[in-house]
Amino acid sequence: MLRWIRQQLGFDPPHQSETRTIYVANRFPQHGHYVPQRFADNRIISSKYTIWNFVPKNLFEQFRRIANFYFLIIFLVQLMIDTPTSPVTSGLPLFFVITVTAIKQGYEDWLRHKADNEVNGAPVFVVRSGSLVQTRSKNIRVGDIVRVAKDETFPVDLVLLSSDREDGTCHITTASLDGETNLKTHYSVAETAVCQSVSQLEALQAVVECQQPEADLYRFVGRITVTQHGEEIVRPLGPENLLLRGARLKNTKEIFGVAVYTGMESKMALNYKCKSQKRSAVEKSMNTFLIIYLGILLFEAILSTILKYAWQAEDKWDEPFYNQKTEQERNSSPILKFISDFLAFLVLYNFIIPISLYVTVEMQKFLGSFFIGWDLDLYHEESDQKAQVNTSDLNEELGQVEYVFTDKTGTLTENEMQFRECSINGTKYREVNGKLIPEGMTDDSPDGSTPHLVTHIYMHYIHILFLYTHSINIGDELLFVKAVSLCHTVQISYDQPDCLVGGGDPFSHANGHSRLLFCENQYKLLHVLEFDANRRRMSVILQTPSATNNESLRTLVVACRHFSPEEYDDVDRRLNAARTALQQREERLQEAFSYIEKDLQLLGATGVEDKLQDKVQETIEALRLAGIKVWVLTGDKHETAVSVSLSCGHFHRTMNILELLQQRSDNECAEQLRILARRIKEDHVIQHGLVVDGASLSLALREHEKLFMEVCKNCSAVLCCRMAPLQKAKVVRLLKTSPEKPITLAIGDGANDVSMIQEAHVGIGIMGKEGRQAVRNSDYAIARFKFLAKLLLVHGHFYYIRIATLVQYFFYKNVCFITPQFLYQFFCLFSQQTLYDSVYLTLYNICFTSLPILIYSLFEQLVHPHVLQNKPGLYRDISKNSLLSFRTFLYWTLLGFCHAFVFFFGSYILMGEDTTLMGNGQMFGNWTFGTLVFTVMVITVTLKLALETHFWTWMNHFVTWGSIAFYFIFSLFYGGIIWPFLHTQDMYFVFVQLLSSGSAWFAIIIIVITCLFPDVVKKVFYRHLQPTSTQKRKAKHTPVVKLSSVCSGRFNTYSYWYHKNGNYISCNVTRAWRKKTN
Repeated sequence: MLRWIRQQLGFDPPHQSETRTIYVANRFPQHGHYVPQRFADNRIISSKYTIWNFVPKNLFEQFRRIANFYFLIIFLVQLMIDTPTSPVTSGLPLFFVITVTAIKQGYEDWLRHKADNEVNGAPVFVVRSGSLVQTRSKNIRVGDIVRVAKDETFPVDLVLLSSDREDGTCHITTASLDGETNLKTHYSVAETAVCQSVSQLEALQAVVECQQPEADLYRFVGRITVTQHGEEIVRPLGPENLLLRGARLKNTKEIFGVAVYTGMESKMALNYKCKSQKRSAVEKSMNTFLIIYLGILLFEAILSTILKYAWQAEDKWDEPFYNQKTEQERNSSPILKFISDFLAFLVLYNFIIPISLYVTVEMQKFLGSFFIGWDLDLYHEESDQKAQVNTSDLNEELGQVEYVFTDKTGTLTENEMQFRECSINGTKYREVNGKLIPEGMTDDSPDGSTPHLVTHIYMHYIHILFLYTHSINIGDELLFVKAVSLCHTVQISYDQPDCLVGGGDPFSHANGHSRLLFCENQYKLLHVLEFDANRRRMSVILQTPSATNNESLRTLVVACRHFSPEEYDDVDRRLNAARTALQQREERLQEAFSYIEKDLQLLGATGVEDKLQDKVQETIEALRLAGIKVWVLTGDKHETAVSVSLSCGHFHRTMNILELLQQRSDNECAEQLRILARRIKEDHVIQHGLVVDGASLSLALREHEKLFMEVCKNCSAVLCCRMAPLQKAKVVRLLKTSPEKPITLAIGDGANDVSMIQEAHVGIGIMGKEGRQAVRNSDYAIARFKFLAKLLLVHGHFYYIRIATLVQYFFYKNVCFITPQFLYQFFCLFSQQTLYDSVYLTLYNICFTSLPILIYSLFEQLVHPHVLQNKPGLYRDISKNSLLSFRTFLYWTLLGFCHAFVFFFGSYILMGEDTTLMGNGQMFGNWTFGTLVFTVMVITVTLKLALETHFWTWMNHFVTWGSIAFYFIFSLFYGGIIWPFLHTQDMYFVFVQLLSSGSAWFAIIIIVITCLFPDVVKKVFYRHLQPTSTQKRKAKHTPVVKLSSVCSGRFNTYSYWYHKNGNYISCNVTRAWRKKTN
């Protein structure tokens, strides 16, 4: 219990050793000096809170926000000193904001708790005390032997001990971890593979030594020591021996494994840790505006305090006859009194800071994110995948992207390798109608040169017919076929008979053997030299009926090497020594692989085609027209990358292509960069493209970043080839942190793209064929690259305009709200008398003006989506955070002050000195005056938003006119009834009396028109004399009436009219929707 408490508080010390020692079945040494290591339990905890820490932890997190903390201070000040407003005016809005946020976060965490309990309570079987015992997943300990049956999920990270197969292998799928659906073969060591019963496992004496937990799914370094007949046998353990939590057992009846990583130390849990929080440019601007308004608040409070004491310098105002001071007030400290008055003014003006801004922004982002998933244009019917939003905090950032960094394979291309050509012994073959034909020949050649069928090759469900002529050496061809057929790690799922082509599996590895049906030979698989990004190759070592071969390089170049038995013994010794090393295993394996993969005999080469995805060229061109620069970052070689860039439109044929390749030193790289910079200045070419390889990029980023960036920024397109994953992230970081600080977007489909996806301001994952690592680590996920155009040009445009207006409008309406309160102090001797009733102070932001701006921020469309997608140049109108520039911020702020002056002085002039506005000659009081100002203000700020609205729906109409109506109805009830729970009711019958005056109605109409008429004139003037490109396009293509929206099962139909070139045109849009079926 004490250890659990220490873990919860974070006081449990980290692992002291670099390795962990695990005794199988927890059979610890019997000597007294052994101190067992401490390991985590097997509970998965994805929740953030517990029932004990929810309230303090949630409150702490919420009050870290500057606005919430500020209002907490104001509320405490109101409780401690005599202030002009009730503590309720600050406490109730603060309580509402805190409560709504806490309920939302609490509900989300409750769902996480529910999911955790299902996982932790799942039944599992473990070997204890010589028998198979059923327990719950959370009770598994490190060292327990766990039994997993077919199609079950592994509850912990296990080292495979044995399976129902004689060779101790099993097949698994890791789709839930990385999305890869192909079967993977995992192995147990020979000494434990024979332990297939509980009694044998109970008698097993073995110790596992391995590295401490780390997040890399594909890395595991360890060794197992098995004691048999007093002799210790050491075997290496690698990723092929580790069964990861979350993976599923397939094609195997059952397995036994020893738990090595449990609970939050499993690789699955380590990979699902929270990513670093990304903040949008709008959020940064919003925080800057808050600080400016805080400065305005402090200025008004200090000025009011100074003017109060300046006014009270005269005795007649310091202590008038009707308000004599008490003895305590006369003897109080002037400094404390000054501070008290300053805090009182601070409380009086505090509503200039909009507390509900954060809640409204959060709701807008959360609700608005659903539109991406609902967009049928982002739905890919073939794969039945729709767009996915992993974080809604960056919606508006989609409208500010300046650089797109994209992977090539699987992102721009289909990642479907189709066999097209091969070369064997100098003879080139091409694929024609599913057959391989020697170059210069046709499928229907005359007799004497007719190609004859040798074999069928089935690779990843691709049917290849290999043919040869009588003049070609059959030995070379057959050796090439064997190399291609044997150098792989393909496994066939026998649960799916349709996967078997031709009724059988011609070359999958089974039980450590590979059988080729076309030649009735069986080969023993001795070693697999796995593919890695540095070597860019994989090899297998096989024992043939007559010799041992090393088949290698299956992707492009095919080669082999023959080993004698003595040579193989040396190779086997080197591999085992490297694989049993606990320290520097990767380096030692690289050395062993390099020793083996040399002196190879070239057999031939294969040529595969990876087709471009649909509409890639159009998408890249649209991004370029939108002012977005596209960089392609790929691991492919220079020639392949340039070819794809030309075919996809990233490079144009007329573009001047510059190259920074094969630079060997810093000086050489710097000189080449200077040459390229001069060429850009001297060449009178509109567009330049740059090609740079990974080695040259490393040199350029080492000491010549500024020069490299100067060349890159003057190029319309940049292609980086031979890139390592971390280099991709470095390039993104380089652009991201440059002086201009552009907004970057990274898009990729594989695990090697995760680093750059997380580094960029916005990360997008492609739901491709390389797993789901990129999707899980991204902010947004789409099925195809072509969807990026609408995601940025339409959704990004809408989100940015909506939230930018939301932020500016919030500050505007709060300036309108508080400035009359400040002006009123000049007419009440700075006595801190409030202008509005406390209920109006409380409900202004919560009820009277909240819904119109929320609905606006969800549905506003400045231009029709079709126009935005067809005219990418409109994206430039909102670039560089233009709608939240200081100039725009100043306009909205000054507009708020101007309207506030009109509200206050318009009402003041109307009421004037000794003015009777009632039919019976009765005069208005200060509460009536304040209510008149408040009424004019609510109507004006609501109608101001209506003027800013371009896309009206029934919901806009409902909340706009409904908010004004609600204010009137509420005020009538609030002031028309004596409420027993209120101590004082200053507003009793005030609103009714105000509305009974025709002069008051006239004043309301005149003041509202006075405020809004200049805005109307300004809009008309700018639209006709200085229109933006967006306004020009809108004038040509404006939706007028939305007639119908019909939804029926499989089809959504929309009908609308739009205005184009002086004519009204009817348009019907019907979209199919395919419901997913299991």
